[in-house]
Amino acid sequence: MPSAARQFRIRSLCFHTSKASMSLCATAVGRPDLRSDDIDRMFEIYSACYQDTCRARFEQDLDDKTHCVVLRDTHDTIMGFTTLKLFEMSWDNQPCKFVFSGDTIITPEHWGSQQLAFAWSRLVGDLWRQAPDVPLYWFLICKGHRTYRYLRAMVLDYAPRAGHSTAPRVQALMNHLAHTRFGDAYDPATGVLSFKTPQGRLSAELALISENHAKLPEVEYFLQKNPGYAEGDELVCLCRLTPENLRPLARRLFMTEQYSAC
Repeated sequence: MPSAARQFRIRSLCFHTSKASMSLCATAVGRPDLRSDDIDRMFEIYSACYQDTCRARFEQDLDDKTHCVVLRDTHDTIMGFTTLKLFEMSWDNQPCKFVFSGDTIITPEHWGSQQLAFAWSRLVGDLWRQAPDVPLYWFLICKGHRTYRYLRAMVLDYAPRAGHSTAPRVQALMNHLAHTRFGDAYDPATGVLSFKTPQGRLSAELALISENHAKLPEVEYFLQKNPGYAEGDELVCLCRLTPENLRPLARRLFMTEQYSAC
């Protein structure tokens, strides 16, 4: 099947912050547009945040993706990134599109910045507009509570989440996606991926959960569902990406086209 980067038109999507945030710029690009020095810097950031890392595995995972959103400072240095794979699959007798999220990393000095999330929202909105009649899903695996909290911040209806039972048809789709991609590493009884060989555990610093965060209901739920997160276990999550299923800010970004160059 042709790569999704070729199937779907890609636009450069940027978001600039205030001077207080050092005028960071988040740009969405196709995977083939990343330069070798971009990848060098991305691995530098990645290896500082994860244990069990190696360059070969990092590049293999990156080559499987179709898009990347990179966060740069005023010196054009990458300060964070998130990757995704756009793919198509037939489900329930109809074609569907899926955005599978890979790694999301921001250097500690820029924690709290939302540029990656903003640019990501515009990118997936752009992809949705190219075929709005084809269901588009966000397939996400969460190694840490920070990633899981993005769901609540952006989406109204997602699975799994506290206080809600996952609909059987949604659970069936989650099970199919996870088993197809990860095989026996996925346990449908728990909804968690557990690898015999660690695929990249969070660093000790990132695995720590602050007292304030630990009290948040969504963090409590994440820890209940994925108690082995510090050992590299990942919680499988899914939601439908439509304007109606997004919170107000995410919806505005999703519906906004922006053309600019960093």
